[in-house]
Amino acid sequence: MAEERSIWREYLEALIIAAVFLLFTNTFVIQTFYIPSGSMEDTLLIGDHLFVNRFIYGARATGAEGSLLPFRGVKRGDIVVFRSPENPALDLVKRCVAVGGDTVQVVDAQLHINGKAVKDSSYAVHKNPDAFGDPRFMVRDNYGPFTVPAGHYFCMGDNRDNSYDSRFWGPLPAHLVKGRALFIYWSYGGKTSNGQWEGLGAKLRDLGETAVGFFSKTRWERSFRLIR
Repeated sequence: MAEERSIWREYLEALIIAAVFLLFTNTFVIQTFYIPSGSMEDTLLIGDHLFVNRFIYGARATGAEGSLLPFRGVKRGDIVVFRSPENPALDLVKRCVAVGGDTVQVVDAQLHINGKAVKDSSYAVHKNPDAFGDPRFMVRDNYGPFTVPAGHYFCMGDNRDNSYDSRFWGPLPAHLVKGRALFIYWSYGGKTSNGQWEGLGAKLRDLGETAVGFFSKTRWERSFRLIR
């Protein structure tokens, strides 16, 4: 009996160690994230599942000083995952287009940083240029000039006509940054959850549909694609 209890104790200790390791890794090193909306098309598609590098920015992303580790700050062009300034319980992903001290202006849907037009045609797309008289589109297509405060970032979706971003909710405080999008480990072209809890039944149905369509709806060509 003593030997049997010893074996179970070893199993329990192993599970506890594994859980602590996974928690540490998910908190400080790497995290998974999936894309529920089209705001980053065509760089990221609905159903893309990502690994997020939480180690790269480290303390500097929050403005802390004195770090001895070789972390770097967020740079223009980085695709970052962060907590929503309006709802910190919600994670978002956008591209950083400007850092503290930069002046941002959008003129007729063309992004300008520090008075110069940004050559972003390799990733920025315009899929719905019509404004339909909605006053919100005035901010979308003609914004600023606005100078990003220190310790903040200005983030925009690559799908410039369909992205709720810094043009609407303002600059992103550095302490909300969680990490940099690293690569796509799986891309699923079927139904994708919008991130809202709709009950156990809906969750089980989604899991069943994913299992049935795993091979036929997986976008294999996007697997292990680096995110740039």
